[in-house]
Amino acid sequence: MREHRWESQFPFSFQELLAATERMRSAGLTTMHPEKEMIVYIEEWEVDNLEEIRKLDGWVTEDVTLLHVLDQWQGDYFLLAGRYHTVFQQFQSLQTYCSIAHPWTIQCPTATLSPQAWLWLGFRHTHGFIRIRLQTTEIVTPGEWLEAPQEQCWLTERQEAFRECIAALDLPIEVHLIKDTVQLQTPRPDTPFFCSWPDAFGPCQFELNSPDPFEFLVPGSRLAATWPSPPVPVRAYMTGFTTKALANFSQILEAPRLKYRCSLHCCLHEIGEVQEQLASRGRIYGSLAEFQTESVLSEGRNTAAIIGFVGFEGRFQLEIRLNQHPLSHIDTTRWLERLVDTPLIYAPLPAFP
Repeated sequence: MREHRWESQFPFSFQELLAATERMRSAGLTTMHPEKEMIVYIEEWEVDNLEEIRKLDGWVTEDVTLLHVLDQWQGDYFLLAGRYHTVFQQFQSLQTYCSIAHPWTIQCPTATLSPQAWLWLGFRHTHGFIRIRLQTTEIVTPGEWLEAPQEQCWLTERQEAFRECIAALDLPIEVHLIKDTVQLQTPRPDTPFFCSWPDAFGPCQFELNSPDPFEFLVPGSRLAATWPSPPVPVRAYMTGFTTKALANFSQILEAPRLKYRCSLHCCLHEIGEVQEQLASRGRIYGSLAEFQTESVLSEGRNTAAIIGFVGFEGRFQLEIRLNQHPLSHIDTTRWLERLVDTPLIYAPLPAFP
């Protein structure tokens, strides 16, 4: 879900981050204590070899995912996905997952959607899937009480973009406008179909599954071909595999950049040590406080809030995420700055890859 997000303008040291957590506790928030175990998330940790994941053996890790990243790839997406599936078949289990991301282009004119969208072809233990995601140019979360800008334009463009995509894929998916939201449906009884609503006015992502892992290779390749011309940015994701299996995947592409992501169990006071193991080549995220705004703000709408941190290159930033604005945008920003006692900037995260 894309949320309203702010981050601190100036970096903190780890000790300054702990001090900020204490100030938030004094302001009435229930925050993490240094000795309490928490789950943090590591992303975009670029490594030189697969064995660097062993640096985290002192902690419990989950959902370890290796990324192959090629920013200037030229080739056949159909063949690339097929090669990943060939290796996947040799090492698949209930815990494994593999997908290959490729951009595609929305041809119809858009103002509320980015013309660059993404697709994933993926494989799980018993099925294949195709995932399609659009990126909105502005975040308006579900139930947002502020006046929603360009509502009719959003509805029209979203319908047109999904219809264009579905026509290129030639998949049995129907697009409807029901109660002022875009809704997607499929008559297929043999496969799960998922949609998500990262912002208002209907879905911006859908995922169709199939018991035939090869079913979406040709449709996905047709959609990938809407990208103007090579080179293209390509990412492959491999989750749940041993380092031995990952070594086999690494033979598919020539010299991809390797990045890890995972979740990790540790105590707050250990965050600095974990970050040292990333050697300034990855980001670490964690939550410091989760609350309803009505607990510390008497006016405005009651919304869900998370205050967390982002660590990178030996420094830290606070980040704050809200599912809605409790006040007007400028008043929300000012209130949050008073709450955490530091200047903030509005900084939504991108939708992909």
